[in-house]
Amino acid sequence: MGYPVIDLKATGARIRELRNERGITVSAVADFMNFESDQAVYKWQRGDSLPTVENLFALCRLFNTTVEDILREVGG
Repeated sequence: MGYPVIDLKATGARIRELRNERGITVSAVADFMNFESDQAVYKWQRGDSLPTVENLFALCRLFNTTVEDILREVGG
């Protein structure tokens, strides 16, 4: 077993998928996170960046899921 590496693009796609499945807008996610704009959420969805641990925890609550369900591993 090799060292796990997070796939940013696949994780972003999963965040978008979970958001869409639940009918939650990008703006609603940003509001839930108390962000001033939607840009961070769009960056996550594009795979340009990952949520912080605190924001990942909040996404789990918002989407009623687990960290393992959101994060995607390279080659996984």
